[in-house]
Amino acid sequence: MLAVAVAAGLAIPAARLEAKWGGYGMGGWGMGGWASTAQQGADMGMAAVVRAQGYANLKNSEAAKNWEEAKTMEMQNRLRWSETYFEMRRTNREARAAEAGPPITQEQAIRLAKMSAPARLTSTQLDPVTGHIEYPMILTSDIYEQYRKQLDSLFSQRAASGGSLTYDDFKTIQDTVSQFIDTLQAHVSEYAAGDFGRARTFLDSLAHEARMPAS
Repeated sequence: MLAVAVAAGLAIPAARLEAKWGGYGMGGWGMGGWASTAQQGADMGMAAVVRAQGYANLKNSEAAKNWEEAKTMEMQNRLRWSETYFEMRRTNREARAAEAGPPITQEQAIRLAKMSAPARLTSTQLDPVTGHIEYPMILTSDIYEQYRKQLDSLFSQRAASGGSLTYDDFKTIQDTVSQFIDTLQAHVSEYAAGDFGRARTFLDSLAHEARMPAS
């Protein structure tokens, strides 16, 4: 009787241990969640690791695919924007060209340039033989003396050389007339509108004369 009782007592923990491993195999990693043996538990753990790696790889693949799709969409959007931008520029160019009409010919350009150029000075305003300049009265003021002296000298040299100018002399005339005009404008409030207009027109014509042959 004692031997039977001891055997029964030892059998109960063994049965409980087997039930624990068996339950793990049936309900956890296996069909019941418990492994029946230590090896089976290790195998099931390895399988779980493999499944986890596979799941991670799947998610990484999906993320890479999404990134590629996003970059492709970005490039397509940039391309559409570029196409729209250049299409708008082309449309604007065509609209401006249509509004402006056909381009002018060389003869028309020359004629327009002559029409927009200042009038030539008369021989009494600029003597072609001596280079003497007859300034409008308001330009004979002492505040303009330095500009008159510079221009008188240059146009006298021009007349003495038969109407030719070096580039340096031509540039000096243009610069001097520009400074002359700036000073005149600084004193505009001192003059009547008509006097100021005639003086300004005279200086524009004087600068233009430097481009023309003496006559």
